[in-house]
Amino acid sequence: MEEQFFSCPYCWETISMLIDISVEEQQYIEDCEVCCNPIQLTVSVFEGEITRLEAENIEQ
Repeated sequence: MEEQFFSCPYCWETISMLIDISVEEQQYIEDCEVCCNPIQLTVSVFEGEITRLEAENIEQ
């Protein structure tokens, strides 16, 4: 697990989440710890390093 910091796409606060770096491609939804809105996270990992982290709002 690796802690990553990024801006929430709703409230723009810097938040952190633990990312499982043993999985190469991931996509999941987590709630912002500040505003509680759902964030879609897309993560790519190569050789134990996070190569892509996208945090997007979920369009309703």
